[in-house]
Parts: sequence; C-alpha cells; structure tokens
Amino acid sequence: MNTMISITIISLIVSTALVTLNYWLTPTKPNNEKLSPYECGFDPTESSRLPFSIRFFLVAILFLLFDLEIALLLPLPWAMQLPHPTHSFAWALIILLMLTLGFAYEWAQGGLEWAE
Repeated sequence: MNTMISITIISLIVSTALVTLNYWLTPTKPNNEKLSPYECGFDPTESSRLPFSIRFFLVAILFLLFDLEIALLLPLPWAMQLPHPTHSFAWALIILLMLTLGFAYEWAQGGLEWAE
C-alpha cells in the first residue's frame, strides 16, 4: 500500500511539473492571423456556417450502425471454441440477419442513392 501511495504522489508531481513546464515554454502570441477561422493561407470567401446536406449525416449514422453490428461479430471465432457453440452461432446468424434486413431496407428506401 505504501508503494502505491508513493507512485501516485510521484505521478502527480511529475504531471504537474510537465504541465507547468509546457505552459512556461510554449509561446502564446495571438494575432489576427491565428485568431481567424481559417489558417489555410487565403481569406474566407463564404460563411463557415453553411448547412450540410442530411445525406452526410445519414451516411455517418449508417456507418456507425453497420460498424457496431460487425464489431459484435468479432468474438465469434473464440466463441466457436466453446463446448456448445450453437448458441453463439445462432446469435451471430441473428445479427447477420438484422444487418442484411437493415441494408435491404435502406436500399429499398433509397437511402444509399447519393444523387436525387
């Protein structure tokens, strides 16, 4: 227990020293160039608050949904080594069926068509 307290105290001291050193060594001299919304070398020609098309958000949500379902299948090779892998295999088939049905639904609704 004594070692753990010592390591915690040393970690806090080193962290505080590094943060203080970083604050002390980094130059902070803001000017108009650094405070502008763009630092790409040219002045902005339009507003940066233009609305995005809802298609971008739909694609992002679909990616997250399908990526999550695929991530649920990652433990399947280890589950197949269990004494009774039929339950794991059945759940994997259910997940794949849901993924396929969701993909077919989005395709039928036109959610994958980029141009309207």
